[in-house]
Amino acid sequence: MRDRGLMHVYYGTGKGKTTAAMGLAIRALGAGFSVGMVQFMKGYPYSEVALLKKLNGLELVQTGRPDYVYKGEETDEDLREAARGMEAARRFVYKEVRDLVILDEVSVALDYGLLKEDDLLELIDNRPESVELVVTGRYPSEAILKRGDYLSEIVSRRHPYDRGVLSRNGIDH
Repeated sequence: MRDRGLMHVYYGTGKGKTTAAMGLAIRALGAGFSVGMVQFMKGYPYSEVALLKKLNGLELVQTGRPDYVYKGEETDEDLREAARGMEAARRFVYKEVRDLVILDEVSVALDYGLLKEDDLLELIDNRPESVELVVTGRYPSEAILKRGDYLSEIVSRRHPYDRGVLSRNGIDH
């Protein structure tokens, strides 16, 4: 019998929140766990997507448009994609009851008004005891932080973008 599932929150301005979540997914898969991962606002074909989709025991659902969404410029398509992500999250938590569920960038989707916080909090609070949950993104609410068992703040002290170095394939996307 597995231990009671806890909640991890990887947040902050620094690079590596999604990477940390994927590292935990790999560890969980190695232990024979089932993993469901929803990427909110990430319709772009990031370098890791093809590999993750090949891993037995992990299902990845990407949502969002393939281009960047700027706050205040959200569209109906963004709202539909976020809703599709929440449906996948509910499936992983309630129907398939995955051992580990990762909601990547969900706090950004909340910050942008693409999701209702009450819907996410209901999922967090009512998940089966066995489900380990990971929430990532820059701006988690106090309500999310209060529910976290692991709070890992990743802070940017320096980033190459600040000196004009753009996102690099295989490293940044």
